[in-house]
Amino acid sequence: MMDMDKWEIVKAFTLGSLLEVAIPKPGNVNRYRDFEDLTLYHFLFANTSVIDVLFEATHRGELIREEKLQPEEAKLGELIKKAVGNSKKVQNSNPNFGIITLAIPLTVALGWANNIELAREKVKLLISASSPYDSIDFYKAIRIANPKGVKKGVTYDVYDDSSFDELVRDNINLKKLAEISSGRELIFKEWLNGYKLSYSTFHRLKELTSSLPLEQATLKMFLEVLANHLDTLIIRKAGLEEAELVKKKAKEVLTEKLDLKEFDKILREKKDSRNPGSLADIMAISLSLLILDGYKFNL
Repeated sequence: MMDMDKWEIVKAFTLGSLLEVAIPKPGNVNRYRDFEDLTLYHFLFANTSVIDVLFEATHRGELIREEKLQPEEAKLGELIKKAVGNSKKVQNSNPNFGIITLAIPLTVALGWANNIELAREKVKLLISASSPYDSIDFYKAIRIANPKGVKKGVTYDVYDDSSFDELVRDNINLKKLAEISSGRELIFKEWLNGYKLSYSTFHRLKELTSSLPLEQATLKMFLEVLANHLDTLIIRKAGLEEAELVKKKAKEVLTEKLDLKEFDKILREKKDSRNPGSLADIMAISLSLLILDGYKFNL
C-alpha cells in the first residue's frame, strides 16, 4: 500500500487500539469485563486522547522522507511523553503506556517509509538515531504513566533523578536503553528487532480474517500469541511462574483440553496479576496494521 495519507495512519492506529480493548480477549479488560481499577472507559478516553500526537508523529516521519528533518530529530521521547501526558489528563489510570511506546516510533516510521513493510527497517533506524535526551523524556513518560512492576534501585533507575545525568554521560539513547532492558520488556525487543512479533501477528491476523469474523480471528490469534510467548507484564507483576502458567493454559485451549471460559476465569483469579497486558499491546499494533492494510469490517 503506497502513498498513505497521514490521517489514514492516525485513524488506523486509533481504531486498532480501540478494537484491542473492545474484543473479548481472555484475561484483559474488554466490552464485557472490567478490572476494579481499570475499565473499558479508561481505554476509550486514553486511546482517543493521543490522536494529535499520532498525527504529529506521522508528520515528522513525512518531514524525514522529504529530507526536511533528520532521523535523529524525530524526538521520539518527546512524542511519547506528550502522548502519555495527554492520556493522564483525561483519565486516572494507565491503560495505554505500552501501546503508545510501540505506536509512536512505528507511526513516525510509517510516515517516513510510506509503506507498511518498509517501515520495519525505518523504525530500527529511528531507534538507533535517538539521543540520550529521548531516553530522559522516555523516563519522564514512565513516571507520568507509573506502570506496575517497574524495578527501583537498578542501573539508570527511572525513579532516581541522578539517572538523567548518567544517561547523558554514558550516551544511553533509546537503542542502548532497549538493549539493557529487552530481557524484561517485550516492547524493547520490538524496538530492536523491527517489530517482529507485531508484524508476524499482523500477517497471521490478515490470513485469519480472510475466512473468520473479526472477533473470532482476533481471539484465535491472541491464544496463539499467548501459547508461544511469555507476557512480560505478568512476569514484572507476578513472576515468571505465573507467566509460564498462562502460556501453558493457552496451549491447552488451542488443543481443546481447556475451555475458553475456564481459561478466562483462571486468568482473573488473582485480580489483574495474570492480565496479559504486554501481549495485548502487540495485538493493538497488529490490529492497527491490519486496518492500515485495508481491512474492512464485515460480519
